[in-house]
Amino acid sequence: MDFLKSPLWAFELATGAKSFVDNPIIGSRWLNEHGLHEKRLLLAERMADFRRSLLKRMVSAEHAEAYARDGYVIVRDVLPPEDFERLKHEVEDNEFSAQEMLQGHTVTRFTPITRKMLRDLPEFGALVTGPLFQGLLRYVGSWNADPITFLHTVFAEPDRGERDPQTVFHSDTFQPTSKCWYFLTDVAEDGGPFTYVPGSHRMTPQRLAWERAKAIAASTEGRSMHALGSFRISDEELADLGYREPVKVAVPANTLVVADTHGFHARGVSTRPTIRLGIYGSLRRNPFLPWPGLDPFSLPGLRWRQAEIHDAINAWKMRTGRPTGQPGVGKVRPLDPPRRWQ
Repeated sequence: MDFLKSPLWAFELATGAKSFVDNPIIGSRWLNEHGLHEKRLLLAERMADFRRSLLKRMVSAEHAEAYARDGYVIVRDVLPPEDFERLKHEVEDNEFSAQEMLQGHTVTRFTPITRKMLRDLPEFGALVTGPLFQGLLRYVGSWNADPITFLHTVFAEPDRGERDPQTVFHSDTFQPTSKCWYFLTDVAEDGGPFTYVPGSHRMTPQRLAWERAKAIAASTEGRSMHALGSFRISDEELADLGYREPVKVAVPANTLVVADTHGFHARGVSTRPTIRLGIYGSLRRNPFLPWPGLDPFSLPGLRWRQAEIHDAINAWKMRTGRPTGQPGVGKVRPLDPPRRWQ
């Protein structure tokens, strides 16, 4: 029956599909030896550059320059101190439905941000829907589209299990894509900070050669993250690509970090038990379209509902016995101890 899937596999070449094992065209050794993966990379980068040129009004010149140079933007002291304290209490003092994901010695709790939360929590809603949070996330992602947003709590206990796989440097996908974290707690250098390789959001001859080799081998690597299209890279390989040294983004609370996670990044290693709380956003759309808008999730009735839809799908998977990496844990406060460890 594979012949029935062939048109779909071919169609996926024009989308953000990235798995080398689920699509035999994307994973074809012969096609990748002849440049398929490299061509998708370069076209995705060029189209993102064009869309981003249409979104300059969304960000300051300083932030646009920081992104172009480094691949990420850091904004400290986002809110006045009194506004920040009110927002922090709105988040920490309430219970919300959440899911938790266990990876090595780290539990990540995701709380889908709903329209009700945006309405009922005024400081919180103003930040998440405001021009700084939305503008940077959309500009870096090159899409004037509705992002998916969560409250995001990361619990790390180095002595509890194996290494967290997120602490290995990786690229999320072949296309430019944006993620952001607005931190409600301080992030220390030894507390698992977001770590980024500056400039690695841009293709270079060395990077293209590395991508080519990884793409050729990817379809034979089972269902690893690498084979699924999120390439991992060793420290030695990174040194050979000629990028700058990785930067640990250790920042105080009330800081917004927005990054293109097509660039190489990792969660820093926690050397002690840590808890990190923030507001997380992610934006990824079809990499090959020339226009930055016309997003279906921005239509009336769907706007600000992506996280709710994600939550509903996750709940359906659990009810029907389907595998999910983020089991629901009911209502919890964001800083309550992880249910996955109880």
